Amino acid sequence: MFKYELIKESSECKARLGKITTDHGEIETPIFMPVGTRATVKTMTPEELKDNDVQIILANTYHLFLRPGHDIVEEAGGLHKFMNWDGPILTDSGGFQVFSLGDSRKITEEGVYFKSHIDGSTQFLSPEKSIEVQNALGADIIMSFDECIPYPASHEYAKQSLERTTRWAKRCIEAHKKTDSQALFGIVQGGMYKDLREQSARELMELDFPGYSIGGLSVGEPLEMMNEMLDFTVDLLPKDKPRYNMGVGTPDYLFESVIRGIDMADCVLPTRIARNGTAMTSKGRVVIKNAKYKRDFSPLDDECDCYACKNYSKAYIRHLFNVDEILAYRLVSTHNIRFLIKLMENIRESIKNDNLLEYRDDFYSKYGYNIK
Repeated sequence: MFKYELIKESSECKARLGKITTDHGEIETPIFMPVGTRATVKTMTPEELKDNDVQIILANTYHLFLRPGHDIVEEAGGLHKFMNWDGPILTDSGGFQVFSLGDSRKITEEGVYFKSHIDGSTQFLSPEKSIEVQNALGADIIMSFDECIPYPASHEYAKQSLERTTRWAKRCIEAHKKTDSQALFGIVQGGMYKDLREQSARELMELDFPGYSIGGLSVGEPLEMMNEMLDFTVDLLPKDKPRYNMGVGTPDYLFESVIRGIDMADCVLPTRIARNGTAMTSKGRVVIKNAKYKRDFSPLDDECDCYACKNYSKAYIRHLFNVDEILAYRLVSTHNIRFLIKLMENIRESIKNDNLLEYRDDFYSKYGYNIK
């Protein structure tokens, strides 16, 4: 079962409140989704994710296809049982990872041949194979297999790519065997060209997907360009279906996406930078390894309600990093995840109260962003 309900549209921008219903629970939108690449959000247990009010997580088709293999996950009862997470899950198609392999992959109309980053063996992913893997994993939301092009790309290349993505999307629909329990999203491509974005959106809307992702953004282009493409593309998509901007996780990208009508976003950023000792806080980023925190016995963020901020100081967490204790990664990961989840809670409340732009400007001022 999959359903999207539009609850409220902002009076000051394109932002909106909504609710997605899946077999494994409801999701309030707009939402940030932590990434559990290999069937785990790094260093965190499912119970800790729930304690931080995480509503939905991602897993990665490419990585689970290679290890442990989708057949093993299916034998375990599906991804929910395998990783002990009973909430909603979204799996990506594996396309982004495959196309990021560069010279070690070959694109054909049939699919993509690539060398495994693990052992160098030749592997193959096609629209049909991607859907087969995602059907076996059993996520609530699954993604079409698309071609994600780099930035910059020529108009000719972007056009060829989006047309292939449309052909592959049709094959994904034909291959999808679990339509009652898994919602398959289409992915709008077209690079940084409005005419191609319009063509892609039109072709995919004819296929009537339950939801749409705007792919090929946050791939190195300036924020202003992403905003322009979002502004244009969102207006082409139906209002009664969720919109997903893939791979965004900094506060500014989340704000600007929501303001332009995006309902869903994901990124590995909060846990990745946590392992490098960087915390997101209400006053900007804190690099906890810095010497100035040696005798700082205040929490990472005095406005945060996470477990780390309630119980530990900057000085202690800095000490953990200096002696290479695993708890350091866990505490900052917990904090960063909760920080973004809380940010999205505040964004939803601001949409409800029609003061999102004011909240954004206040947040940017405290965080250290330039307000444009």
